[in-house]
Amino acid sequence: MPYLASTTPPPSTLVDAALPRGLRDRTAGMSWEAVLAAHGPTVGPLRLSGWKSSEPRHQGRRPWLGHRKFQATLAIGDLICNASVAAGGPVAALTEMLYEHGFPVEMLEFHQRDAGTQTVTFVHGSNGLRDEWAVGWDSDATQSALRAVVACANRVCA
Repeated sequence: MPYLASTTPPPSTLVDAALPRGLRDRTAGMSWEAVLAAHGPTVGPLRLSGWKSSEPRHQGRRPWLGHRKFQATLAIGDLICNASVAAGGPVAALTEMLYEHGFPVEMLEFHQRDAGTQTVTFVHGSNGLRDEWAVGWDSDATQSALRAVVACANRVCA
């Protein structure tokens, strides 16, 4: 599934009550459409256009300690970069790749919710100077998380 595939945001009736407290506090009184416009995947210098991962490498009897190799194609403005790291999961891999390419973002909170046929991901991230919330969604939970992390990186590093 290509990362940039267009998906329609989930309807507010499936998400409104599920906003994490910090985001709910920041967006009090806003409609779901306004929340998405302010915190959703918006235009920014960073875009993710490709994503692949290998099977986990298990370490003995503790398979949860295995790392996978992740590869991404990042677009930063007009520059296209390929990145590759070994990490325990996709969010850790993407944040490491972003850091290496000048987008230091640490995930402070991570929430995922089912919304009909889609997964909505809410992330609260910081670059050490400011913190922001971001929202991503997709029919695939991993893609939803990646979209939210990219949106957060664009917001905190702007």
